[in-house]
Amino acid sequence: MRRPLIAGNWKMNLNHLEAIAVTQKLAYSLEERDFDAVDVAIFPPFTDLRSVQTLVDGDRLRISYGAQDVSPEKSGAFTGDISASMLKKLDCTYVIVGHSERRAIHGESDELLNRKLRAVLNSEMHPIFCIGEALEIRESGQHVSYVVDQLRNGLKGLHKPDLKKIIFAYEPVWAIGTGKTATPEDAQEVCAAIRKELIKIGSEEISQNARILYGGSVKSANIVEIMKQADVDGALVGGASLEPEEFARICKFHRVI
Repeated sequence: MRRPLIAGNWKMNLNHLEAIAVTQKLAYSLEERDFDAVDVAIFPPFTDLRSVQTLVDGDRLRISYGAQDVSPEKSGAFTGDISASMLKKLDCTYVIVGHSERRAIHGESDELLNRKLRAVLNSEMHPIFCIGEALEIRESGQHVSYVVDQLRNGLKGLHKPDLKKIIFAYEPVWAIGTGKTATPEDAQEVCAAIRKELIKIGSEEISQNARILYGGSVKSANIVEIMKQADVDGALVGGASLEPEEFARICKFHRVI
């Protein structure tokens, strides 16, 4: 059984004091049985990570955390960038790579994201590698092949031990922050295609053990049906993760299934 992961991407929201308050509220809105059943992770802005680390360590919270992005470079004259080694020093477990907003707004290419994946893996953290299609591609019926191409290009040259450490997130761009949500069947179709392709890229073992998340307007009202799908192993949650009570309700989906 693949252990579910519910990941909250805060994007560019919350200062470090607000981050502490939201993390505390989330932790105390969940019970031990929730943490026993589901991995819960949050992705604050870079400026909040040290505060979150101190809180998690000091109160021994069962919440993991990670970064929203990373530089492909190790160090040097790259103003504004944050290296993987810096994130590792903050005890980050995960790093999001290739979020659709990074691809669209910052023009991040598959080649660049391949380098970022390598940087995260070399620092012994787990990348959450995001792939997904825009509305026009969905409407053309080419969404599955498009996402599979993103997957292949991003993973190019990576070896099987590395593939085992990567978490995948299918996020249809047209469903992010729009209130629109892919149907559970839509999510299952693409997540199943990702899993099938991982057999070719890696192996049957890698495919069956890979965790594949769905991201796109996830909330407590739709998480249960999404999580009932055979190839969906969790969720990458955006806006709803800023509300600790709502995010906690999402994490409690296992109580219903």
